[in-house]
Amino acid sequence: MSTRTSTRTGTRTTTAAATDLAELTRAAYDALGVVIDPELDEPITDLGFVRSLEVRPTADGDLEVETHLRLPTSFCAPNFAYLMASDAKDVLDALPWTARVVVELDDHHDSDLINRGLAADAGYRGTFRHEAESDLDELRATFQRKAHTAAMERALTSLLRSDADLAEAEVGRVVLGDLPDDATTAALLRRRADIGLGADPLDRVLVDADGTPYAEGEVPMALRRARSTRISIEGNAHFCRGLLATRYPDEPTEPAFVSVGDLFAHTPSHTTREKETVA
Repeated sequence: MSTRTSTRTGTRTTTAAATDLAELTRAAYDALGVVIDPELDEPITDLGFVRSLEVRPTADGDLEVETHLRLPTSFCAPNFAYLMASDAKDVLDALPWTARVVVELDDHHDSDLINRGLAADAGYRGTFRHEAESDLDELRATFQRKAHTAAMERALTSLLRSDADLAEAEVGRVVLGDLPDDATTAALLRRRADIGLGADPLDRVLVDADGTPYAEGEVPMALRRARSTRISIEGNAHFCRGLLATRYPDEPTEPAFVSVGDLFAHTPSHTTREKETVA
């Protein structure tokens, strides 16, 4: 009788532990949803850049997280690649239950350098040294301004489509309070906050990165430039999704993750795949 009871208890414990790990894995994956590709202005989870993720217990009884990232090509800009990998490590480190975090970038021409820098917490300049042309904060700020411009154009174009009486030349007078309470407006408010702009309902929508409204005669051209920025970002994102699917034909490239063990058990080696890609 005692043997059967012990077995049942052990089974329940094992099942509960497996359930907890599955829930923690999902929590870790969801946390990665705040990591944004700086150029494409989309979460790396939506872009399919999270190749695998695993939460596992350590010998000390703590929990460690290992995630592998991938990009559409082996020659994606190293500064963008490092920024995303570094941000991924930061958000996973911030989870209250993680004792150790491993983030690795696969199949990139600077993978070894980037992964060593991440493991040593060397920072961008410490990783790339003389090759680091600027600080990552400067790079991040540049793309945050572009993301704000695109979000601003989306909100104003949506308003123009819904209000037949609003002329394009008049959008310079539109204030935040004129926008509907929807996801597009919420995205714009987040992008404004990223670059230090406020959310007062009387604030103008069409502004430069410093929050300065455009003069009436400048409005049409400012909106046109913003539209060009938005189309460029969205076009690049579509192109990168296609490249990713082509580069990894045997792996899911829609938003998904698999365990590290399952990934390497069922896919070709990095070296083999990279040679096939280059060929």
